[in-house]
Amino acid sequence: MADRRNQLIEQAASSVIGPPLQNLRRTLVYMIVVFCAATAGFMAAGWSLGDAAYMVTLTIFSVGYGEVRPIDTLYLRGLAIATIVLGCTGMLVLTGALVQVFAHYQLKRFLGIDRMQSQIERLTDHAIICGFGRIGLQLAKELAAARTPFIIVERDTGKCEEIRALGYLALCADATDEQSLREAGIERARVLATVLPDDATNVFITLSARNLNPRLEIIARGEAPSTEGKLIHAGADKVVLPTHIGAERIAELIIYPRTARFLGESSELRELKRGLNDFGLELEAVTVPPHSALAGATVAEAERRGNGGFFIVQIDRAAGTGPAQSFLHPGDDVRIEAGDTLVLVIRGSRVAAGAVFNAARPKAPVGRGYSVTD
Repeated sequence: MADRRNQLIEQAASSVIGPPLQNLRRTLVYMIVVFCAATAGFMAAGWSLGDAAYMVTLTIFSVGYGEVRPIDTLYLRGLAIATIVLGCTGMLVLTGALVQVFAHYQLKRFLGIDRMQSQIERLTDHAIICGFGRIGLQLAKELAAARTPFIIVERDTGKCEEIRALGYLALCADATDEQSLREAGIERARVLATVLPDDATNVFITLSARNLNPRLEIIARGEAPSTEGKLIHAGADKVVLPTHIGAERIAELIIYPRTARFLGESSELRELKRGLNDFGLELEAVTVPPHSALAGATVAEAERRGNGGFFIVQIDRAAGTGPAQSFLHPGDDVRIEAGDTLVLVIRGSRVAAGAVFNAARPKAPVGRGYSVTD
């Protein structure tokens, strides 16, 4: 909020008195034109360049040391009057512009608007986010929620204003420029995430970042699957393919439709799921279909078929031929029945784990040309 207030103050000041540096430049150009025109005018009357320039300087600065030559013609008097009016007026405006520039930057320092640079210099073991699109925005929100220090490097000035309005630290610069990465403190950073939608740019940033800090962990976004190898070769430690992740997540929602309803029943389970995520584990709930190869198998057999990709922590059995039951930490000899809801802790691919339960039971031959399902 303080940064936003300071930005509004600065914008209001600029709208009233104009951009200070721009006013100073314009006034300097005006004074140069007046000086050159007046000097040329005196030289046209037969004065030397030194006498003409000296006379114009004395007139513009209102020193009043006297005339270097007599002003005894109507032309010279008119030229002198014009130099006094235009030159002295210009000097007043120039003085005001200089005061405006000094006051402007002193005001900025007083309000802490240029505090950003000092904040960047204090960053250490931080994350650098290159790009502020949809992924960059979501990443910034997650890091802010986790209280992880980070800085966003974005070259679009409009997006930089948006970043600062959200209260995040922003460096308005081009991330493909090595100097910009240095300004973001890449030598002190712990990780860099380049999440721009352009694969070639992400590869270039990865190369630059790896060259500047060999110990840096680099996470790169890739659009095309073929880019993954290029990013790894360029120095990325991990490559994220948003399209692949999105498709995988949809597949998981199809395979584990019971998870959301199951976790919604208990805040403790939701908290457990978040804790497991920190260790790279996932908590999912799956209902065993009637045709599943695991229907009738023991817990030990199911976990063995999963090749260590999951283990079963709970079995919920709906009321059927008998009463409803719930097996917490089921033993290896507990048998799984069709319709059971199993709570799994998955440490591998969730899709692969789901495939184990959805695999159909093999058909066993009965007599010649006939078969039945086990």
